[in-house]
Parts: sequence; structure tokens; C-alpha cells
Amino acid sequence: MTVKTKRRKVVLDTNVILFDAFALLKFGDADIHIPFAVIEEVDKFKRDQGENGRNARQFSRFVDVLRNKGSLAQGVQIDNHETFVYITTDMGISGLGTELDQAKADNRILSTALALQKQHPRSKVELISKDINLRIKADVYGIYATDYDNSDVNQEDLYEGYQEFDVAPSKIDQFYQDKKVTIDAKLYGNQYVILKDSSNPNHSAIGRYSLKEKAIIPLINPPDSIWGITARNVEQSFALDALMNDECMMVSLVGKAGTGKTLLAIAAGLFKTLDEGRYQRLLVSRPIFPMGRDIGYLPGDIEQKLNPWMQPIFDNVEFLMGADKKAAGRTQELINQGMLNIEPLTYIRGRSIPKQYLIVDEAQNLTPHEIKTIITRAGSGTKIVLTGDVYQIDNPYVDSANSGLTHAVERFKGQEIAAHVTLTKGERSALAELAANIL
Repeated sequence: MTVKTKRRKVVLDTNVILFDAFALLKFGDADIHIPFAVIEEVDKFKRDQGENGRNARQFSRFVDVLRNKGSLAQGVQIDNHETFVYITTDMGISGLGTELDQAKADNRILSTALALQKQHPRSKVELISKDINLRIKADVYGIYATDYDNSDVNQEDLYEGYQEFDVAPSKIDQFYQDKKVTIDAKLYGNQYVILKDSSNPNHSAIGRYSLKEKAIIPLINPPDSIWGITARNVEQSFALDALMNDECMMVSLVGKAGTGKTLLAIAAGLFKTLDEGRYQRLLVSRPIFPMGRDIGYLPGDIEQKLNPWMQPIFDNVEFLMGADKKAAGRTQELINQGMLNIEPLTYIRGRSIPKQYLIVDEAQNLTPHEIKTIITRAGSGTKIVLTGDVYQIDNPYVDSANSGLTHAVERFKGQEIAAHVTLTKGERSALAELAANIL
């Protein structure tokens, strides 16, 4: 088969495949070279029970289908794509420094990219890797290297969920009188709006854009307090509106530590479940990182093993129950009655969760595929709340741009049954707010 020498040449690192099993479909008109070192590394993950294992197995099955269509050494075209896939023997070239120890898989992958660049000097050779250090080494050797990003999300442009507008005084007066108003601006469904009098900043109003009304409408007026919690700033007012709105079945709250994401979500969940009875139970969960790993062989039953992971959630629930020694007992009573469940996400795959208020805490550590797995578990009448801080990510395969939480915010933007709020003002304490800003 004749190969066009000027085509874009892409060398994939193992971590790209473990992040996205179908990354091969994302490069358009290109020749994708997969070094032997990558195949060997993928093979080590195929028995892994977590997300890495699933992606490794899916990738291997995908490449096996290509193998049946022709020689992978010569290149096989993916159906309905301009992409050709090559499995490339590790290419070594003479004259490399001793620092490129060929016993290391990363160095063999880099050597393959260098050899391709030497073979095809008129083509652009790209090394795609989520490994920052490998990209640094590639730069030293003159190879163009970049991170793999399968999303269109620019972190600086991430949807905040609300917007501020300067309007004529009459618009604000109309809003208070008619309980709705329209403005000349493009707004997304359930986007929150701050209207400020252009001549008097103290004359203002806040509301939410309704797709049904095609207008900005007032926020839901909650009781004086929800389990002792009231909004301390305008962003928290927006968050409570989304959490209390029964028409919003998917809510995402993003913000730094201490902004009240989890506490507001749990307070609203307790109110909706226990006070209003709209949901059968409140289910609060968080990933035992990484998602899919078992909870281990430590002594004790499942509850004792989970306590260290779930303690932050218990802390919030007990705070809402009352700052006394009886709070833990009241929390346990709700658990015994089946009204409150606190559990890991490890075994959520395959479940159907109807008529529950599901809070997924620390959602920034999840991949887009894991977020999809969770949200598609929602049965009839279930509300899902995702909370997290995209700048506090512990998953080495995820960053702020391709986190599942970021992905969900962008994909659900403007949907009639979804709402999003970015919280920026810390309310935990003056010390916590200062630490979040200066450390």
C-alpha cells in the first residue's frame, strides 16, 4: 500500500488509550503509529477491574477488528474515516544519548517518534501523551508533543451558570411587577441572571432564564432556612434555587474549597427527602479513588472500611443534624430507616436508581465515561447533583480541562432539565477563605 508521505503522523502514548479507548477515531486525516511498547503496556492493564482495564480491553478489541482487515504493519484504514492505523515496531536510531534508556517504555515511544521524524522529514510528527515529563523530553529532542484533549472545553471559558447585565431601571421595575422580564441577550436554559440598574448599582434583581417562559423569572423562594442553612451570597442563592427546583433533574455545582457545594446539596436533599417526601431516599456518594478499585482487605466490615472515605459526608450531615453529641445517633437512625444512604461509587455500574436524590461529591476526579455511567443510572424521578472543584484533582489521568465534571457542565449547558452554578466566594470561615486564595 502506498502511503502519502506528507500526511500528519501521530504517535500515541499508552495513557491516551487508557483515558479514551476510542482515541483512534479523534485524529481525522492522519497516520496513527502505535509503538510495540504501547501494546505491551496496554496488555498489563487488560485484567484491571477499573476504568483503565475497561479501556485497555476495548482498545485491544478495536485493534483486533482492524487486524482482520489487513496488515497493521502496513497500515489499516478505519471505516468511514481518513485515519490509518499502524502498529510500529519500536524504532531505535543511532546517535541518541545514554539518557534514553531503551528499557523504559516512554523512551522507546519517544525513539519511535524520532525515527518517524527522520524517515518523513516533510511530514508533521506529533507525539500525543498525557505524561507531562514525556512531552518535556520530546521537546528537548525537537519532537512536537501535546496533551490529548477529546473535549472542546477551554478552562478559561468554562460555563459559569450565571451572567450579570446592566439594564434600564424600567426593566428591573418590570421584573418585580410582572414576575418576569426579557432582555436583549442570548441566554441558556436555567442560566442565572443578575440585573443591575445602569444608573444605580444598588437597584438590582436576580432571576433564572426559563425556556418555557422565554423570560427571566424569579428564583424559587425557599423557607427561611433549609435544615438551618440559608444562602450567604448570590451564588449560593442560585445554587439553592437549582437544588430546590424539581424540574432540574441534573445540577452541577463547581467551586473551590469552602464555598458550600456539598453542604448546600445535602441540606436541600434532606429537605426534599424528609420534609417534602418528594424522593424516597437521599443517596450521597463519592469516588473511592480510583473508581472501580475494590475497598481492600483491611480488617472490619464494609462500613468500617468505608468510614475514612465517607467521613467528609458524615461531617456535613451531622453538622446539619445539630452541633451536639446526639447528631451522630440521628444520622445513624436515618441510615437504619433507609432514608439516607452514604456509599462509594465503586459498584454503581448496572444499577437503576429511581426516585432518589443522588449527590455525587468530588466528581472532578471522574472521567467523562464514568460521569456518563453514573448519570445513566438515574431512574424515573431521580435527581442527580454533581459537586466538585476542578482545581483539586487527584486522578493522574484527569485534569481540569477533561474532567468528567467539566465535560458534564458543558454538555448539559442550556438543557431544560439541567442547571449549573459556579461558586467562588468561600463561606466556611475567614481562615479557610484566606487559605484557598493565598496558598
